[in-house]
Amino acid sequence: MSNSGQAQNQSAGQAATTPGAVTKEKVLTSHASGTFEVKVAPQAPDDGADAGLGRMSLDKQFHGDLDGTSKGQMLAAMSSLPGSGGYVALERVTGTLKGKSGSFVLQHSGTMTRGVPQMTVSVVPDSGTEQLVGLAGMMTIKIADGKHSYEFDYTITETP
Repeated sequence: MSNSGQAQNQSAGQAATTPGAVTKEKVLTSHASGTFEVKVAPQAPDDGADAGLGRMSLDKQFHGDLDGTSKGQMLAAMSSLPGSGGYVALERVTGTLKGKSGSFVLQHSGTMTRGVPQMTVSVVPDSGTEQLVGLAGMMTIKIADGKHSYEFDYTITETP
């Protein structure tokens, strides 16, 4: 076999290991904002549960670029020092996000240290359904004068 024949065979072998049809993912980056109302309802503690831990149900109505509802659960703990504590929560949001319908799950983790809050709210990976499959992002919640608003930076990865 000549050197050119070996080169052709190597090329053919490489082509065989490379996928024939490369699909390109399309990543859409966007920002959504709006307001929401939330109803927090304390839930009965489990038998033998620590009295310093609280469990609540969440019921939200979103308006603006995200139009829909959510239902979720929150666990919270307050410290003996006023203004300090923490919470975690999960909520399933169902509705439309800038015209795309479906649902997704938000995961919250927050602390308050002597009145100074720190909070992370992120989309649970691969939780998007319908037109929101591939959704990822972070939400910022603001509370001013008793009113809640959100800023949501997100991406939707679409595969053809």
